[in-house]
Amino acid sequence: MRHTHTLEHKLIILSLSGDLIGEDDNRAILTDVDNYVEQGIFYSVVDISDVRYINSSGIGVLITILTKMRNKGGEICLVNPSETVQKLLIITKLNAIFKIANSKDEAKTQLLNS
Repeated sequence: MRHTHTLEHKLIILSLSGDLIGEDDNRAILTDVDNYVEQGIFYSVVDISDVRYINSSGIGVLITILTKMRNKGGEICLVNPSETVQKLLIITKLNAIFKIANSKDEAKTQLLNS
């Protein structure tokens, strides 16, 4: 799992690639998110278009990010999940909990207008 993060217009842009399966990277992702939350950034675009597989630990990471943001009045938007990840979101009914966009620009618009 690889991840990068940047800040744009008070939005965390978090890009994930590989398999989101509960490795040490999960802690690093959550540490990065915590650092932004401490700075007062409560909205995040999470690009998962390059995530091949997510297990329960990976789902836990996404839910933790969502919880951290919503607890501060913020929100996250997942970007362009692969077909495999999209099926998982539907099966777990998480597609009803997460905002999902087809592109980063669409996600940014959704979050900036919420």
